[in-house]
Amino acid sequence: MAFEIDQDLVLRLKKIVSEELPLSKLSDDELRSEIEIIVDEQTRHQYFSISKKVSLVDQVYSSIRGFGLLDSIISDDTITEVMINGPDNVFIEKNGKLTKYSVTFENQRRLEDIIQRIVGLAGREVNQANPICDTRLPDGSRVNAIIPPLALDGASVTIRKFASKKLTTEDLVNFGSMTQNIADFMAEAVKARQNIVISGGTGSGKTTLLNVLSQFIPLEERLVTIEDSAELKLSHRNLVRLESRPANIEGRGRIAIRDLLVNSLRMRPDRIIIGECRAGEALDMLQAMNTGHAESAAKSLKTQNAQKKRQSKNRL
Repeated sequence: MAFEIDQDLVLRLKKIVSEELPLSKLSDDELRSEIEIIVDEQTRHQYFSISKKVSLVDQVYSSIRGFGLLDSIISDDTITEVMINGPDNVFIEKNGKLTKYSVTFENQRRLEDIIQRIVGLAGREVNQANPICDTRLPDGSRVNAIIPPLALDGASVTIRKFASKKLTTEDLVNFGSMTQNIADFMAEAVKARQNIVISGGTGSGKTTLLNVLSQFIPLEERLVTIEDSAELKLSHRNLVRLESRPANIEGRGRIAIRDLLVNSLRMRPDRIIIGECRAGEALDMLQAMNTGHAESAAKSLKTQNAQKKRQSKNRL
């Protein structure tokens, strides 16, 4: 019950702040300072610990300039995924388990305002003419948003968070995700410049594995990454990160992954890393695998076929 009381207090404080302060004229720092003063005034007749007051200030500020309850979720490193099915149904994944979150959005309009704020950070917008958007948060978390009329029960948001700590093959072995032999084999395959395709279901760890394998790429090589929404975390010096772009409201200006892939071949890459293939870019990727590489998937297949023919002749 204490949490529900806090939420009522946050709403009351937010109303006071909105009515008493010229929000559009205040910078973020100025607004936070003013909120601190109002929180002190409104709670002076009750005991609130310093941490409690700081939390109130954060929640009020977040409800006005931040992402509302998403701020507290995003700051929780134990939460790996957030699924919002309308303002009253928020689910989180923590330690591999899916549970319903105890907090909800004030209303549908508040949720849509937060969605617009999120997509606006990347210079995008969501509306009835363009009701689907893939983007990311400042911390790199991947965001998919879809609003009515496509989402029948209210705006839906899915956020995939990524670990702040870079995982290694040692971590994956300790987690039981792979054996040490497989880890050693994959490391050698990367160093030998073999073509690698990672596939798997949603949430199976494709991006995590790709990030881990990229650590075996020599730092002096030139890398080009191509993604729908940037989420790979590479530390190479000679790195070019490309991101596709959806069409504008008029249906123009779209830059697809396959367009970026074709262009990347003119950028003198040692390695091309494609975040995800879902459509026609798969053909372009296969063609790219056969250009400028000492060993390609097609060449490997020819070699295997030749070996089988020789073995068949020897048996005869």
